[in-house]
Amino acid sequence: MQNKGLVKFFAIIFALVSIYQLSFTFVTNHYEDKAKAFAGGDSTKELQYLDSIGNQTVFLGQTFNEVRAKQINKGLDLEGGINVTLQISIKDILKGLANNSKNATFNKALAEAESQRQGNQSYLDAFYTAFDKESKGNVKLASADIFANRNLSEITVGMSDSQVKAILDKKVKESIESAYRVFRERIDKFGVSQPNIQMLGDTGRILVELPGAKDVDRIKNLLQSTAQLEFWETYKVDEIGNYIMAANEYLKTTEKQPAQNAQAAKTENKANSDVEALLGTVAKDSMGNTANKEFNPLLDLFAMGGQQGSPILGYFQTKDTVKVNAYLNRADVRNLLPADQKYARFAWGKPSKKAPDLVELYALKTNREGIPPLSGSVVTSAQDEYDQFSRPVVGMTMSPKGAKIWEELTGKAYTENSNIAIVLDNIVYSAPGVTSGPISGGRSSISGDFTVADAKDLANILRAGKLPAGADIVQSEIVGPSLGQQAIDAGMLSAVAGLIIVAAWMAFYYGRAGWYANVALLANLLFLFGILASLGAVLTLPGIAGIVLTMGTAVDANIIISERAKECLRKGMNLADTIKESYSWHGAMRPIVDANVTHILTGVILFAFGSGPIKGFATTLLIGIATSLFTSIFIARIFMDRDVKAGRSLSFCTGITKNWFTNFHFDFLKVKKFTYGLSLIIVVVSFASFFVNGFDQGTDFVGGRTFQVKFDKEVTANEVSDKLGEVFGVNVEAKVFGNKQQLKLTTKYKVEEEGAAVDQEVNEKLYEGLKGYYSSPMTYEQFVNATEGKTLGVIQASKVGPSMAKDVKQNAYWAVLGSMAAIFVYLVISFRKWQYSLGAIVSVAHDVIFVLGIYSLTYKFMPWHMEIDQHFIAAILTVIGYSMNDTVIVFDRVREYIGGKTKGDFNKIVNDSVNTTLSRTINTSLTLILVLLIMFVFGGDSIRGFIFAMLIGIIVGTYSSLFLATPVLVDTMPRKDKEEIERRHKEAQEELIAEKA
Repeated sequence: MQNKGLVKFFAIIFALVSIYQLSFTFVTNHYEDKAKAFAGGDSTKELQYLDSIGNQTVFLGQTFNEVRAKQINKGLDLEGGINVTLQISIKDILKGLANNSKNATFNKALAEAESQRQGNQSYLDAFYTAFDKESKGNVKLASADIFANRNLSEITVGMSDSQVKAILDKKVKESIESAYRVFRERIDKFGVSQPNIQMLGDTGRILVELPGAKDVDRIKNLLQSTAQLEFWETYKVDEIGNYIMAANEYLKTTEKQPAQNAQAAKTENKANSDVEALLGTVAKDSMGNTANKEFNPLLDLFAMGGQQGSPILGYFQTKDTVKVNAYLNRADVRNLLPADQKYARFAWGKPSKKAPDLVELYALKTNREGIPPLSGSVVTSAQDEYDQFSRPVVGMTMSPKGAKIWEELTGKAYTENSNIAIVLDNIVYSAPGVTSGPISGGRSSISGDFTVADAKDLANILRAGKLPAGADIVQSEIVGPSLGQQAIDAGMLSAVAGLIIVAAWMAFYYGRAGWYANVALLANLLFLFGILASLGAVLTLPGIAGIVLTMGTAVDANIIISERAKECLRKGMNLADTIKESYSWHGAMRPIVDANVTHILTGVILFAFGSGPIKGFATTLLIGIATSLFTSIFIARIFMDRDVKAGRSLSFCTGITKNWFTNFHFDFLKVKKFTYGLSLIIVVVSFASFFVNGFDQGTDFVGGRTFQVKFDKEVTANEVSDKLGEVFGVNVEAKVFGNKQQLKLTTKYKVEEEGAAVDQEVNEKLYEGLKGYYSSPMTYEQFVNATEGKTLGVIQASKVGPSMAKDVKQNAYWAVLGSMAAIFVYLVISFRKWQYSLGAIVSVAHDVIFVLGIYSLTYKFMPWHMEIDQHFIAAILTVIGYSMNDTVIVFDRVREYIGGKTKGDFNKIVNDSVNTTLSRTINTSLTLILVLLIMFVFGGDSIRGFIFAMLIGIIVGTYSSLFLATPVLVDTMPRKDKEEIERRHKEAQEELIAEKA
């Protein structure tokens, strides 16, 4: 090896840099352990402790905050926390840019874009397509009633659609970047350590990861609030009461009286008790009369009416708000409003802490344009504070212009003895009157039924600014910290066990050369973790699986080199020439490069199309391939060259394994009819199962909500499913997950509806349905929130919206097809004949169909989950990479033997080449299978299905490389090419005989 000194120098430097990078992780873990011990399970105290030492120098002259920023970050599946993907509403942005245009073509295109968007097509592109289709060239985007308005000075009447589209693209991008900055501000002030916020390309989606976050409902409210602050005058009960009565009388003529049942009566009693808790009185209707038996569609929904002169029209149960909205927003009902009230807007208040099932109804004095007298844009600062009664409030300071309008607005309210509603995101936080004259100076406060955390969050939102458009959670995942610790323990156990298994086999089979491979393997792991730390990568459970898999594949290059070295020694070469030949391009380097390029291609495609933990898996896999190549080619050889220099012998085997897997003379081509038939049966049965059984598609692919719930005793899945079906009113699938005290629950209940309120409703229904299955009482907060040391209740939850699921599924298809196409092209270039590519692709397609068939046939009765989701696609792509790797090694030997001087006809040449690679194939497959078995047993429930797919794939991939890919290559090779190869080999043999004679 040339430049051995330089290689040693770089290896030492690389090792020292890796150790330096990893030292920050160890130091951070040390102080975080101290914080946990100090806090005693109190996450707030733990965070305060870490904040208190944030600016203290703790390591090599750097502060704790600087050190923590350089550690290897743990993903949510290891740390616990909350992960959400938010979709910024491009539709809202466009409506805002068009100044809420009433143009029919424009609005129809907006609606069509939402329903007709294809796969990964952006909403903006879908809108352009829909607009072109609807306008038919007759309506222009630059029309005065669409985008050529006062909101968009850049667009003028007369511009072409293509010019307008370029401006819209820029404006939408700026709005998404603005949303990103708002989220960054909100999260930075929330107090979560090491948050991760990313814009996901040009999709309008923003990924927010909050490790260690525990208050689920609070965080979702914080993220989804648009911070649309408005100040409105309100109507009073006596002003709007006549309309309420008229609406009720009219609805009597259009609505049918529902049948009263026991459950409804029970709910009504609960509502009355809530009202009593809130107001200390008995429920009455809005007009002050006790409830009577006459059917009153609207009045019957009042839990209690508002007081005379109050802006509160009445109190309603939260479950009835949808029906009330439907009544009051009906065009025929709104026509009953007097002319001076025709623009009245009804809005709900913020639920009370004392009676969370009740909510207030207000009527706001709006106008034709729906523009408030004063908006939140005038607020220059906001902070949480306390009023004179020590109640949490939010203090605000307004700009001079806002202060002037506020003084006029409060002066009018004082004179008319009216109220001003403070409305945030269409929710009335309070509607105070003004009793001491106009408020000057622009200083005011928002009061309400706030906790300290509520006040802090509201102030935070107002300081960070409003979102340019609504943000819907299209995907979310919540992982409890106890589940994260279990994942770490399972991952570490499988990693250590895998390392020991691989190292022991290499030492047993290859002797001293195997020990050198093990040293290279340890160096590989050091470099791998060092690079992960320097890149600021996030380590996930699939990432650990990628590392463990890397250990199995890292020794592959060493196996190829060692097998080539054994062949050279058998031919009588000395050790120095053997090592030189083994590491040459004509020795082991060409098959090593070909095999790893195919593996890299699948890893790159996996990284490009994957998301979240799958990217983590791809990252570790790609880095592992690079580091394993370096350590296998350079580190192991340093020790071998030392043996040559010292005159030590090196046999690349042990006394026991010396003759293992040698002298194989199996005729692989002779059994091709049998293997073709077997593979055909597998494919036919698999496709039949696809149509009959289908697949257990995960929420990644079909959308839905998933909860992993832990109980304190054994429960029956079917019983829980039936109970939750009654509560939700839709099917809830329940499966045992790991043991009978843990279930995985999946439902599509309101998955298409967005908003923190919907998510909270789902959580509350889940709690109501499951709280009876616990031996000891459990509060809602204990059940839902990811508290420290939590072992019961919801320990993991996820949601995938339909649009996100559609994109994930399309990405999966492109990832699989793209990887196969990329490898096909590479093999055509590398081998110069398409028959090699065809053989490899047929083999891989067979492997993918086989794994899919196994999952389709067995998912109904396997004791572990076999869902088709992103993790499964990652496994499939790994199988593709390995199968290609294995096939390429065989094909490289076929190419070598075809170009050599082997005796016999074409079929014999091919058979001999395959037989000589068996030792490598068996060793590599065996080490990988052993590693995967360890991970399957000890890796934890969450990745068992993922590992099972890879395990099956590796086994069938080994079979197809030997018994399918090679026969396809032989059968598709033109007859004239075979005859030419046989002619050249015959001439070469005759020349050898002549030379010996």
